[in-house]
Amino acid sequence: MQQEKGSAMIKKAIVLLLAFAILGGGGVAAWRPWRAKGPVPVGEPTPRPGGEGWIDLLDAAHAGGWKNITDDKDIFELKDGMLHILGRTLYPLRYVGYTPEPFRNFDLHVEFKIARRANSGVFLRSRPNDPVSRGFEVQVLDDFGKPPGKNGCGAIYDVVTPMFNMSRPAGEWNSFDITVHDKEVTVVMNGWKVVQSDFAKMTTPLGKFSIAYNDLPLEGVLAFQDHGGEAWYRNILVRKR
Repeated sequence: MQQEKGSAMIKKAIVLLLAFAILGGGGVAAWRPWRAKGPVPVGEPTPRPGGEGWIDLLDAAHAGGWKNITDDKDIFELKDGMLHILGRTLYPLRYVGYTPEPFRNFDLHVEFKIARRANSGVFLRSRPNDPVSRGFEVQVLDDFGKPPGKNGCGAIYDVVTPMFNMSRPAGEWNSFDITVHDKEVTVVMNGWKVVQSDFAKMTTPLGKFSIAYNDLPLEGVLAFQDHGGEAWYRNILVRKR
């Protein structure tokens, strides 16, 4: 009996020590601010794709299809083979969309750079009147060197955290290679696969959204967000699947 009481007391002490470690003591490493240990992954923008089937949305035949789909404000320019979001005002958020046709299943290659502390986004399968809630965003953000997060660069905004933060410093070029097929989405950033997600499994609303990703439209426009900071996009190529 005495031995059983001793064993019970030891077990109780272990439980108390574990609770202390988790809630307030020395074993709180999981709760501390993230710090990289050793070298962090570094990627390089992937080159402009070649081969058949690619459509250059900034060439002479397609560049005229880009419009401000929010209002009639002058928020972007096409210059030197780039789509430049001027970033003059923060609110309301505005969107530059390719309007001649929607896209359903496709590969997208796009290269981008942003100003210091700037924010933008690549919106896919979006409804022009509500890109945020009726479409999804691959986040573009100046967050070089920060831990990956669901609102960080390369994330499916507020829903899917990238495996790595592969963004380069502000002012340097990055690349996205995004594949969208039915409800499966893959994001490769600067040569590293950072997101592989199946929206069919997202049957309840996530993050700030009121609609489940499983219920998002399967077709819509490609758009870039004007979030009040300068952003540049080039080599915007789409290949339908």
